[in-house]
Amino acid sequence: MDKTEVVSRRQLFSECVKLLEAAGKDSPDFDTLCIFQDMLGDKNPLFLPDEAVPREAENRIRTLAKARAEGEPLQYLLGKWEFYGYPFCVGEGVLIPRPETELLVENVLGICRDNGISAPVIADLCSGTGCIAVTLKKELPSAEVSAYEVSDKAFGYLERNAALNNADIRLVKCDVTDEKAAGNAGSFDIIVSNPPYLTAEEMASLQTEVAHEPALALDGGSDGLDIIRDITKIWKKHLKKGGWLCYEFGDAQHEQVGTILAGNGFDNITFCRDFSGIVRTVAAQKTEE
Repeated sequence: MDKTEVVSRRQLFSECVKLLEAAGKDSPDFDTLCIFQDMLGDKNPLFLPDEAVPREAENRIRTLAKARAEGEPLQYLLGKWEFYGYPFCVGEGVLIPRPETELLVENVLGICRDNGISAPVIADLCSGTGCIAVTLKKELPSAEVSAYEVSDKAFGYLERNAALNNADIRLVKCDVTDEKAAGNAGSFDIIVSNPPYLTAEEMASLQTEVAHEPALALDGGSDGLDIIRDITKIWKKHLKKGGWLCYEFGDAQHEQVGTILAGNGFDNITFCRDFSGIVRTVAAQKTEE
């Protein structure tokens, strides 16, 4: 295209969609729409299809579409992503919030509702962006929420997202699998975690987009359950009697997770399926000291 030629929104949108289609992306229209919305600051960018795209915005849109076609996660390109209706900064070095994890938030809210807990003391382990911790604080304003994260890059996003959402939560840089480091954590009504849970086999065959995300937030060891084993053993000591431990985990891991929890003295082990029908989360209660 002649550099002096003006391109319309419709023309540029079509070009970007075709580029992503050729690259084999699953949702080229959606990805292109998100890029247009972000770059043009317009929720309905095709409402005026013949509107000329400013040159600077055109160049940026083309750059982002090319990066997306090459496998860069859409969320990283945009720099923000929504979780449970709240905005979260994302980028290289932090796990992208996923809709499946909203189920984990629902589990915690359900525990509080069903047990009449209005001001729970909550720990979010392997917090990453802080999407769980921040959301729980927003949904449970009287809660005392602590977010634990070991990665320097992820911790930076955790700080930014707590500030972005005006969420007064306690931020702790800590390796939650280190028993000594966790020693002074205190006691909690609920401990929640979306830990690394991919198996060695899954890590060896990651999709291009997922491979951009930090291995530290994905790799759960040979069977994917190393971190869950460590957290359960170490952090059960930091749960009050009657307290709850909640996890997200991968497809077909629920039986092993149940065995780990039962083996550590947990009762009332309850699993939930995500919107795809996969058993995705668990809540288990500590009934003995």
